[in-house]
Amino acid sequence: MLQIVNTINSYLSDYILVFLLVAVGLWYTVKTKCVQRYLWKGLKQLFGGFSLRGGSQGGGMSSFQAVATAIAAQVGTGNIVGSAGAILVGGPGAIFWMWIIAFLGMATIYAEATLAQKTRVTDAEGNIQGGPVYYIQTAFKGKFGKFLAGFFSIAIILALGFFGCMVQSNSIGSTIQMAFGIPSWIVGIFLVIICGFIFMGGVDRLASVTEKLVPVMAAFFLIGGLGVLAMRLQYIPETFGLIFKYAFQPQAIIGGGFGIAIKTAVSQGAKRGLFSNEAGMGSTPHAHALALVKNPHEQGCVAMVGVFIDTFIVLTLNALVIISTLYAGNGPLANGYVGEAANTLKNTNLAQVAFGVVYGDKAGAVFVAICLFFFAFSTILGWNLFAKINVTYLFGKKAQRPFMLVALVFIFLGTIGESDLVWACSDMFNQLMVIPNAIALFALTGVVTKMLGDRDK
Repeated sequence: MLQIVNTINSYLSDYILVFLLVAVGLWYTVKTKCVQRYLWKGLKQLFGGFSLRGGSQGGGMSSFQAVATAIAAQVGTGNIVGSAGAILVGGPGAIFWMWIIAFLGMATIYAEATLAQKTRVTDAEGNIQGGPVYYIQTAFKGKFGKFLAGFFSIAIILALGFFGCMVQSNSIGSTIQMAFGIPSWIVGIFLVIICGFIFMGGVDRLASVTEKLVPVMAAFFLIGGLGVLAMRLQYIPETFGLIFKYAFQPQAIIGGGFGIAIKTAVSQGAKRGLFSNEAGMGSTPHAHALALVKNPHEQGCVAMVGVFIDTFIVLTLNALVIISTLYAGNGPLANGYVGEAANTLKNTNLAQVAFGVVYGDKAGAVFVAICLFFFAFSTILGWNLFAKINVTYLFGKKAQRPFMLVALVFIFLGTIGESDLVWACSDMFNQLMVIPNAIALFALTGVVTKMLGDRDK
């Protein structure tokens, strides 16, 4: 089964995924005349509405709560473990391709957020529901639209609600056990209790948690990461040089012929970039649909900020720490992922080793474990909400509680066992979500450009 799933993933990530992500991002960058230029407006709007106590919004969220929930989902293991894996497999140049995917992804997520705002609905109890299933059925009427929406819903429930949460909780359990010696099953019980409490509180409780958690965890990681870069300041020029050099000469560090090496670097950047910022995947539009804003354009601008923070700040900072400590200055990976380094350095411990170069092995492991706990925990919260919205779409509100109970079981199982198949299935369903979402985004280009044109009305 693992071999079959890995084969599917290789075709999805190396061909279909790269093509769709780049194509959608380029398409909307051109059609909107580079909508990324509104990033500054999004930043002003986001921090203008910044509050750690936004309160209940009556079935929806404030704009800041919505983007905090989106960032909570985006900033997870993909930023630490995923970027580390991309660097190990694709070389430092994979980070360059992550930047390209993220820049284009800002145009993609603008389209996703504005469409989610445009097509959202309000149920009989006054709660807002929105996401790709609603704009997919707007793009395609009849049976084809229902099929695409159903396909997307099943993929996101499996990808985020079940397998994805196992991946996140596994990262939490393993790093906490490594750093503090706490058995992973105890960590699992703690996660189940606190996640269950938040899940049962609905959107209001989730928004209350994410609006406080996201700024604190981001600040903590930034301070720690900048501390490492300050101590490795002399290697920063070399670090950026390695990223740009190996983006176009990856064979020099990962081996093999140029064609295979460049495909590996690009596909790793695309796949892990998607897992990190989720632009084009169709997950974060569920949060942006809940935002109470004047018009869709406002939330589209704020949505771009989420990708910017996730990739260009958090992920990039982690990558710079890894490259400046382990590649630059004749580090253990200076000649590639070979020899003793290949036996001791893995994507799961690479960040801990990198931070340990400056802070010491124990302190580095503890710092990364704390960051990864908050990153992965916040992602579990966001992903559960997104999956629950699709469970409701498919089966109605009566299915919400059974789904949450099953999700809690998966979270616990993730902490006590590690399975390559779980990681592979998570990747596969993450990538399958892109297909119906991207098709709908292409079909609704006229709707998005019209909303951009009507932004001041």
